[in-house]
Amino acid sequence: MEKNNQIWSRSIALGAFAFALLFLSVSADDVVVLSEENFEKEIGQDRGALVEFYAPWCGHCKKLAPEYEKLGSSFKKAKSVLIGKVDCDEQKSLCSKYGVTGYPTIQWFPKGSLEPKKYEGPRTAESLAEFVNTEGGTNVKIATVPSNVVVLTPENFDEVVLDETKDVLVEFYAPWCGHCKNLAPTYEKVATAFKLEEGVVIANLDADKYRDLAEKYDVSGFPTLKFFPRGNKAGEEYGGGRDLDDFVAFINEKSGTSRDGKGQLTPKAGVVESLDVLVKEFVAASEEEKKAVFTRMEEEIEKLKGSASRYGKIYLKAAKNSMEKGSDYAKNEIQRLQRILDKSVSPAKADELTLKKNILSTYAAA
Repeated sequence: MEKNNQIWSRSIALGAFAFALLFLSVSADDVVVLSEENFEKEIGQDRGALVEFYAPWCGHCKKLAPEYEKLGSSFKKAKSVLIGKVDCDEQKSLCSKYGVTGYPTIQWFPKGSLEPKKYEGPRTAESLAEFVNTEGGTNVKIATVPSNVVVLTPENFDEVVLDETKDVLVEFYAPWCGHCKNLAPTYEKVATAFKLEEGVVIANLDADKYRDLAEKYDVSGFPTLKFFPRGNKAGEEYGGGRDLDDFVAFINEKSGTSRDGKGQLTPKAGVVESLDVLVKEFVAASEEEKKAVFTRMEEEIEKLKGSASRYGKIYLKAAKNSMEKGSDYAKNEIQRLQRILDKSVSPAKADELTLKKNILSTYAAA
């Protein structure tokens, strides 16, 4: 029995280590998606390239995915190296051309060459980076990305999950669970997408380690996802899809947020329907009538609460500027804000500008 317990403990430790690695995954946008149309435009040109030939259903490919994405993020600014991938289910002839018979197959294409060298080393971001640095003459280190998933324990569970001011999504997982490991990179992206939403928390609990808490919330399989909204701290089971877009749509619907999978605000963010009606009246009104509509807007905004009240102030400021600066104000200001957004701005600043742009669009479209 003691020997079995030791084996069990080692298995859990190894599983936890693997699971922790998965949480370091980053956006797959840093890995270039290759196809027959763009392969020879990107590969064999003025930079070396590491290419993963994979299949979406392949378990080894799924296990590699967060490590490979981490590699892509780390080499994103290395102009002499490209990190790419080919979906062999969609690009069968391309994969056949390069002798791919199993997944994943990782090949290095030297600068100016379409003759690849197969990678045979360990499938970790660190080992892949060492190989690319050697072949490509670079000196890139793997970037570590802090997790945006809140780690729950018995000490902080009630404080985080039962907070009446927050909507909280909780994943109850086990470190040795294969489905949990596969979900990990997607779940991290969900947390990243909503990291700027003060009223939304994406969290997880090691339900194997803290079994009493798991049993309290009727967790019998892994992963189990439960949503604890502001108005129901008993929790409700999440039964939706497990793709990033599924989670994002669910949280937007439940929490009244307007985010996309990259964490950016959608065009609906900040828009208040009751004020949109008044905006149409305001734009159509004569200069004298605008003052009366403006007063009605002030009265309507006083009734709003929470984030809607904050958006209302932006509506009011836009109406005031429109009266002072003329009917072209909204259109001109939208263009100005878009020029700023096209530059490199912080996520928080992008949110602020996007909210203003969305609300001004209601004036420009009226």
